[in-house]
Amino acid sequence: MPIGNVLLVVVGAWAGMSVLMTVMFIIGSRINNMGIVDAAWALGVGMLGILYALLFDGAVMARMAVAVFAGAWGLRLGFHILADRVIGRPEDGRYRALIESWGSEARRRLFRFFQLQALFVVVFSLPFIPAALVPTNPQTWQFLAAAAIWCVAVLGESVADRQLARWRNNPDNHGRTCRSGLWQYSRHPNYFCEWLHWWTYVALGIAAPHGWLTLIGPVLMLFFLYRVTGIPYTEKQAVASRGDDYRQYQQTVSAFFPWFPKQGINETTSTK
Repeated sequence: MPIGNVLLVVVGAWAGMSVLMTVMFIIGSRINNMGIVDAAWALGVGMLGILYALLFDGAVMARMAVAVFAGAWGLRLGFHILADRVIGRPEDGRYRALIESWGSEARRRLFRFFQLQALFVVVFSLPFIPAALVPTNPQTWQFLAAAAIWCVAVLGESVADRQLARWRNNPDNHGRTCRSGLWQYSRHPNYFCEWLHWWTYVALGIAAPHGWLTLIGPVLMLFFLYRVTGIPYTEKQAVASRGDDYRQYQQTVSAFFPWFPKQGINETTSTK
């Protein structure tokens, strides 16, 4: 496919995501929960994976892999966020803090924030393009590696989400930090698995023309999780709500990459 046509699809995708985020902004305003933008981001990225697989002219099996991996990941994460943080739930503290700090400018700045997320949807969809355009199917080992990474990442994220939800739903655990299951090896196993997922498209498309685009996913996701919207804010909120219990957790459990906990975890208060 000529590069001009590829760019036309990407620009069109950006326009479509801008419309989607506008609709989500209106819905979020009416239900008083701007956390809907996180669900829209995940669903949007997954939708673009499917769109590229349909519109680009790469090898059929490679495009099918992109559609399945990206689509299933986006649907799972998007609907999990809707159920866990949006529908019938109080607004995420991140957005409450933003609204309070922006004051009378909140509505206008939130709209701009939603539109910025539309751009990020497109940026995070770029790793799908090399595999969706490659003229010959990737080698068997690439399919197997991509499938293995995807399965470990999505299963791990699902398990971590369920373990945390089960812990939070027990009123006896109020003010205490979950340290059971995957949470005893990483303070953010869901974030780690989210980052791991992006290596799926590296395995699938790194050898294709413009395969460097596949690295955008894991590199940017690691930056955002470590420096922007992930670990810094989550840990600040955790310390504010759980105090010394979470500080002990920080001292004994790896922040991101899973590893064996240091000695000293108080198992009587454990299992976020």
